[in-house]
Amino acid sequence: MSSQTAPSLDGSAPHLLDTGRNCWRMARAGRVAFLVDGEAYFAAFRAAAARAQRSIMVIGWDVDSRAALVHDTAADDLPATLGDFLDALVKRRRALHIHVLDWDFAMLYALERELLPIYTLGWRTHRRLHFRLDDRHPVGASHHQKIVVVDDAVAFVGGIDLTIRRWDTSEHRPKEPRRVDPAGAAYPPFHDVQMMVDGAAAAALGELARERWRRATGRAIRAKEPDAEHDPWPVDLRPDVTDVDVAIARTEPRYADHDEVQEVRRLYVDAIAAARRMIYFENQYFTSAAVGEALAARLAEPDGPEIVVVSRRHGGGWLEENTMEVLRARLVRRLRESDRHDRLRVYCPEQAGLDGEYIDLHSKLMIVDDRFLRIGSANLANRSMGLDTECDLAIEASEPRTSRSIGALRDRLLGEHLGVTPEDVARAVEHTGSLIKALETLRGNARTLEPLDASLDPELDALVPDAAVIDPERPVDPDELVDQIVAPEEQPRAGKRLLLLALLLAGITALAAAWRWGPLAEWLGRDALTQAASWVQSSPVTPLWVLGAYVVASLTAMPITLLIVATAVVFGPFLAFVYAVCGSVTGATLGFGIGKALGRETVRRLAGARLNELSRRLGKRGLIAVIAVRVIPVAPFTVVNLVAGASHIRLRDLILGTLLGMTPGIAAVSMFSDRLLAALQDPSPTTIATLAIIIAIIAAGALGIRWWLARRRDKRGTETDEARDARRLTDEQSDRSPRRHSRCR
Repeated sequence: MSSQTAPSLDGSAPHLLDTGRNCWRMARAGRVAFLVDGEAYFAAFRAAAARAQRSIMVIGWDVDSRAALVHDTAADDLPATLGDFLDALVKRRRALHIHVLDWDFAMLYALERELLPIYTLGWRTHRRLHFRLDDRHPVGASHHQKIVVVDDAVAFVGGIDLTIRRWDTSEHRPKEPRRVDPAGAAYPPFHDVQMMVDGAAAAALGELARERWRRATGRAIRAKEPDAEHDPWPVDLRPDVTDVDVAIARTEPRYADHDEVQEVRRLYVDAIAAARRMIYFENQYFTSAAVGEALAARLAEPDGPEIVVVSRRHGGGWLEENTMEVLRARLVRRLRESDRHDRLRVYCPEQAGLDGEYIDLHSKLMIVDDRFLRIGSANLANRSMGLDTECDLAIEASEPRTSRSIGALRDRLLGEHLGVTPEDVARAVEHTGSLIKALETLRGNARTLEPLDASLDPELDALVPDAAVIDPERPVDPDELVDQIVAPEEQPRAGKRLLLLALLLAGITALAAAWRWGPLAEWLGRDALTQAASWVQSSPVTPLWVLGAYVVASLTAMPITLLIVATAVVFGPFLAFVYAVCGSVTGATLGFGIGKALGRETVRRLAGARLNELSRRLGKRGLIAVIAVRVIPVAPFTVVNLVAGASHIRLRDLILGTLLGMTPGIAAVSMFSDRLLAALQDPSPTTIATLAIIIAIIAAGALGIRWWLARRRDKRGTETDEARDARRLTDEQSDRSPRRHSRCR
């Protein structure tokens, strides 16, 4: 949308918000509050939930029963942690039902999340606390909405999940003693924003939450008429805006019989096109192609708006730093090249005294001209535009009091980042007439905003593929992907390999049990093994020995799963995970080099005709194929490395594909081994039950994939038979019809 035809925010053109196009619904809120940072949100949620009478719905990307809602002495007599707090609420009020829907997370996040939330928030809690996992998504997608609705009267939407490592004060002090996870480990400062609404807007969000629950569980939650006399709004929370229309914008991917919804994407593009003076973003990511294209167009205009983006310097671990941050740097470079009139700034919040850590800016906020505000779950990333489920709230000012409230929030946020007061920001903007000039005059304190460094290591830039692989905007069809990567004749073997993996883990468990309780205990004493493990751990050359073992296993077709289990028993799950990832990548790289040196013909002769097809598919599909064959083992690890080198795919595709494809499995095996050791050292019912559940999950996953591949093979065979029958019928009809002669053939 060009600036000439874009809807205006100054009343001279139609409103920006357009129901059915860039938002799902507009609903009135009597009160709206802007909750900045976890301390404010957790306190408001706790106060509202404590007043609930009939219903609390929690819809989230991550929900953790261990999350502490308060860190000081609570004014009420309720527990501090989320799980116990919710359980106490349903026990205290007979009519209250609580529904918690948590994303059925990928194994990539297994080490960062609560191990068994279905137990801590489901089985061990009151029967009126209903907990379910949401897996109703396309392959690679996630449920990313963060919605809480209390009695259909009060609702929260934003970027903050009710989970651990989200709580922080707005001071973001370097040495905050309360900013620790359940294990007592400190985590970096965390910044985020949530919006709280009441009235019809809250009721509409209740409808959205119930529909998500129905899709995920197949069961409907009956809506009840709101009690006009009941008000769960916290008594001491003053609203920032009153009597205003609130828009709800969603992202939903196409899945099953539900069409895709891209209101979030359209609203971003429309709001950028409608801006006149300034656009202010706070966002965890900055990689969206649609947003980048819209911003580049505005920057090219001689009289376009100023654009300020605040994002985090680093965060999310090594994987995000080497993928999403690379994509962000590319987009920033492109926009700076388009910024012919010096109207773009991209900053990161900095705080003195963090000792190499950074403020983890997680918010998803946009303010345009002090006349438009949106807060929600949607990142400025491709997947938030079309792949993940998202929910944002937006307000378009129609009168000065609302506009002043939006401007005050912008000044408050920038004052927090710059270490100054909101009044200082407002005066600087008014004095300079420019948001960028105001920020430049206020920067330089111990807490400040620093320009984002968009420089990239050329090797890393060459290694990381484009956004279509790392940050896709559309779901990937799994059937099409499997057909393109795994040959039909290989799919039965892939299923058998997965089943053998599950049986291998079960065998390891049996062997370990025999050592713990059987005759092996006499031959290999526990004390002797403990001393040997201690010697290995303390040796200065241990990392080299471990990496060497993985390289040998990678080159000799030894089962790498056995090595991961042994590593986890000796070093624990975290170090085992690190060693296994590094060792697998090192072994894969060396095997790749050997395959490249031997040449395509030599490897193909060695591999045989069955793996020639694997070579063709690796050469054709590159990174995607490597990821697939790491997840679905159609051939041994060693053979895949050799064939990859001989297929002349890029080394970067092999390395990144190995990381993305093997990391979830390595995490699962490391966790399995840790629980196995715990069960052997302390064979209590809890540890044994946990181990049994993990084994069952792994086995069920292997059997499920095998069943899926077999069903696809049968379906393909049926389709082939039908095509053959149709061709035969056509031939018979052709034989019975009069023959026509023609000069043209």
